[in-house]
Formats: sequence, structure tokens, C-alpha cells
Amino acid sequence: MTLPFLGSLRSRLVRPACSLRRRLPRAGAAVALALAGTALVAAIGDVPAARSQGTPGLLEFRWDNNRDYRRLYFFMTETARLRRSEYYLILRPKDRNTAILKLTVAVPASFETRIEPKDIKLCVMQEGGMMSRTRCKEQIPATIEVNADGRAIEIFPDRPIPDDITIGVYMNLFNPFNPGMYQFNALAQAPGDVPFAGYLGSWLIQIDPTN
Repeated sequence: MTLPFLGSLRSRLVRPACSLRRRLPRAGAAVALALAGTALVAAIGDVPAARSQGTPGLLEFRWDNNRDYRRLYFFMTETARLRRSEYYLILRPKDRNTAILKLTVAVPASFETRIEPKDIKLCVMQEGGMMSRTRCKEQIPATIEVNADGRAIEIFPDRPIPDDITIGVYMNLFNPFNPGMYQFNALAQAPGDVPFAGYLGSWLIQIDPTN
């Protein structure tokens, strides 16, 4: 994945380095490149730091929210590939403005691991912090289905879930073999006559190489 700020950052840094190379003697070219490298490190240091919780490998990137992408909070107990991990995909009250009749989690096709309904729960969640970890406080009665190719998790709560509580999808599964970023999308159907699900946001999950 190409981070959007790197293109403009590279163009800003390469031009000064080239300018310095023209002005300095040939022996000073290495100095010019070193100065450009120092500027690159300093500029990257200005990017907001990724948040982590629970394990050193857990990364939650602070993408800017917009109409097409809204970042959702998540927590996982293990980020290394092929390790068994507990996933907590969180939906806070501010992430939605209606009750939920049906919740769908769209799983990326590249996320190759076995997902079974018995390993999934819908919960009232306690969001973790400095003194406590994220956990499932209370299981919400629901029917859970995973489609044949594992690309969608469909959750039908026994009754509509109000929009004033923090809920989440808990999953216990093995991380996929391939490291990288995986975008899980949340779609919800509200009570009423509207037959389609609306986009709530995305959980951008990082899988790390095995240490």
C-alpha cells in the first residue's frame, strides 16, 4: 500500500538534494544526500504516531476520515502471522446514528484463514485503556452466518441493537500466512423499510511477519 504523503514528500526532498549537488563540489555530493536523508527522517517523524494496545506488533493507523473511508477502532491479542488471535472489532455510539437490525463484516479476499460461526460472538464491549484491556462484557443473542467463501460475516441480532452502547464483533481465529494490511468493512441495516445495508466504517488490520 502506498501512503499518500510519501509522493509529495519525495518530490519536496529530491529537488533540494539535486540543487545542493549542483552547487557543491563533487566531494560534497554525499553531504547533500545526507542532508536530504535527515530531512526525510524529520518529516516522517511529524506524521501522527500509530496507536498500539496489548502487543508491540499491534498497529492502528490514523487515516483521515472522509465520506468514503471511516476508521473504526479494533484490538487484537496477537498480530504475528499464523498465530491464534482474539479480534475485537469495535463499533462505538459515535460510529452509527441508528439502531442495527443486521450487521455485516466484509472480509477481504486476501485474508486467507478459516472463519467459522462458532468462533464469533456479538458483544457489548468494554473499550480498553491504560488500566484495562478491551473485552466482551456481555454476549448479545444473535444468529451468525459466514458465507461459503468466507468473505462475509452476517450477524442477525435477536432484537435491534440501540445506538447508545459500544458493541463489537469478537472472533477467535488463526491469523493468515501473508503479512500485510487487511481492510474489514462494517455495513449495517437499520430497522425500517430500507432493504440495504449502509457503510459504517472500516477496521484496518495489520498482520506482522513472524519474529
